[in-house]
Amino acid sequence: MRRFASCSLILAGGLSIVACTPDQPAAARQPVFEDVSFRQDYSKKYSATDTTLALSHVATDRNGAVQILSSRGLLQPYAGEFLYPGTLVADKSFRPLRDKKIRAISTYRQQRVYLDDKAVFSNAWAGTLYKKHTLPNAKHFAGGKDFSFLVSDGKKLQYLNDGIAWEGSAPAGLIDIVYDARRNAFMLLSPSEISVFSATEHTVTTFYTGKGLTCLALTNNAREWVVGTHAGYFTLDAASGRQRGTLQRKLPCADLTAVEEINGKLWFGSVRGAFMIRPDGKCNYYACKRWLPSDTVIDLAPGADSSVLVLTDRGLGEICFKSMTLADKAAYFGQQVRRRHIRHGFNATLENLEAGNLGTGTLDDSDNDGLWTCMYLAAEVFRHTVTGADDALENCRESMDALERLYTINPMHGFPSRSFERRGYKYDSEPWRRAEDPEWDWKSTTSSDEAIGHMFVYGVMAELMRDEDLKKRAVVLMDSLMQHVLDNNMYLVDWDGKPTTWGKWNPEYVNARPAMVGDRKINSSNIISMLQTAYYFTHREVYKEKAFELMTRQGYYENLMRPMREITTAPASADDWSKMLSEAWNHSDDEMYFLGYWGLYRYAFNDTLQANFREAIIDHWQAERPEKDALWNIMTAVTGAQQFDLDEAVWYLQEYPLDLVSWKVKNSDRGDIMKIDTNFRNQHTAEVLPPDELEICRHNANRFGLDGGNGGATEYSAGDIWLLPYWLGRYLGVIGTPDVVKP
Repeated sequence: MRRFASCSLILAGGLSIVACTPDQPAAARQPVFEDVSFRQDYSKKYSATDTTLALSHVATDRNGAVQILSSRGLLQPYAGEFLYPGTLVADKSFRPLRDKKIRAISTYRQQRVYLDDKAVFSNAWAGTLYKKHTLPNAKHFAGGKDFSFLVSDGKKLQYLNDGIAWEGSAPAGLIDIVYDARRNAFMLLSPSEISVFSATEHTVTTFYTGKGLTCLALTNNAREWVVGTHAGYFTLDAASGRQRGTLQRKLPCADLTAVEEINGKLWFGSVRGAFMIRPDGKCNYYACKRWLPSDTVIDLAPGADSSVLVLTDRGLGEICFKSMTLADKAAYFGQQVRRRHIRHGFNATLENLEAGNLGTGTLDDSDNDGLWTCMYLAAEVFRHTVTGADDALENCRESMDALERLYTINPMHGFPSRSFERRGYKYDSEPWRRAEDPEWDWKSTTSSDEAIGHMFVYGVMAELMRDEDLKKRAVVLMDSLMQHVLDNNMYLVDWDGKPTTWGKWNPEYVNARPAMVGDRKINSSNIISMLQTAYYFTHREVYKEKAFELMTRQGYYENLMRPMREITTAPASADDWSKMLSEAWNHSDDEMYFLGYWGLYRYAFNDTLQANFREAIIDHWQAERPEKDALWNIMTAVTGAQQFDLDEAVWYLQEYPLDLVSWKVKNSDRGDIMKIDTNFRNQHTAEVLPPDELEICRHNANRFGLDGGNGGATEYSAGDIWLLPYWLGRYLGVIGTPDVVKP
């Protein structure tokens, strides 16, 4: 990493202090991700507005036109784009079809084919396909060689070639018919057996017997049959019918309803969503309304442009795949923030959505308006530094205006409000206070996570901004905040003259916690980072002196260097507050630590401290590695470490869903995850799930949480969740620039 130049040596408190200037990060010896395209998945959803409809089949043709068979005829998707769902409406495009009693639809030679009470027919091939049968209640069919078809009403079978070429009995409880072109045979699936009808010999023979069979697909270049059951799936040799391997039960949901090989991938539908088997044997799971109108899957089919159609009992989900680079994704998320998540310059959340409807949301305040805005603002500073983009500079100015007003809207010098809003829209009670301006209210009780967020971004701005005015404004705010802390005996003091609940860095509070309680370490780490940052940019000796007093006389150096393995629950003899603080791992602390590490490492007083702080940062990162959080990993790269799990950071950035609506998710009852015993860190599984299978959450949440979400009532901003780690990685040079960035 960097080395320091033009350093002056001062002795204080037994430790040497060296004021040093951080250079641009030297990432030449660190791994670099070349930003190549990946497949980004997202969903388009089409709901059935009539909840009494029974949906049964979905099919598409070579033109990408989709039809759904329902209990009231044919339907088609209407409107519908990503994040803006469409509906299923009656398909009136072929008026004669409306008068036919269509019982099934399928795709044959890339064209849609229909089964009604009289015939198999199609509008393709100039309407010449019309093969009559004599089964008025026919409901199953499949196409074979040279426009031959096998039809069944569940009791009888008819083979249609030149007329009805054969007729016989169907297996009891027939579920489906699937054609095997290599063997010119039709497989007949029922709950207890798979039979085979030979189109050459006109015979029905038993192929496999079992129980609880539900679905069937020919895969692996017609070498294997995949058989779904209520308890998992297994494979059969397509030639002999012998079972290969054991029943696969370790699935997101083992109660299977559909199976298809689509675009070379094995897809399953279940009573709890759809999933695709990856080459490594694990699953990409598509469940909840992020992906589907309902989790009860009825049918699967290939769609246009390599998409996958998932028909559920409440509508159609189209899982789409788009080639993107991380830079493309950053451009998309940048627009998401600007179009829907800016409130008075704050990086805000869109709240009160009606079941994910973005047109119904309101921009609401948050206890952490300052923090989330600081994280987004830092991302925009990094973007402006890397690209020179004019809009990034304007975004920085707008967010800086909001942060400055947090200080001026209340009467306390150097005290940042949590938020502000026009008067009349918030309750006149805690924590809201009246501003001097009669048009506005401000939010009090500011916490330590707000303070570290402010100091983080002010350091980033003061160091990296090309705009001198913004640099100076950042220094003024950091100086104002830290002088307030010093003037108030290392507390954030609110309107009532009392410290806020969490804004406490005084040794009497910090060291009152037992050594193993995390607040002792986090508060020590944060305040030293804040004081170093303030000293570096203001050159005011008071900040340096206070930092060394805390480190050498009050034990803050020992506190912040304490290994993470020693952080655990307080002993029975501890005070109640310490016990409460240490009931479990605090993931908000992780966010505060890593934001503070920017100033702790980059603005360290001397090389010895910097080297030791580097050890503390890496020690913390080692504890966090299972979470695969991109911000933790890439912030660790600030230290110049060669190992910081860049591949896992890229995995996080690629796997994070484009849909940031807080849909309700449930993973705790999945059969494909390995759960572990209850522990202090609340890590519930051996391996963290991909972000697009979890609830949307910020970096201050537990990424091992399996269930959550609020039913689509919130859309989160990508500003702090995604854009900060991405643009930090771009600034550090560990994420490369793509050769071509798509608009």
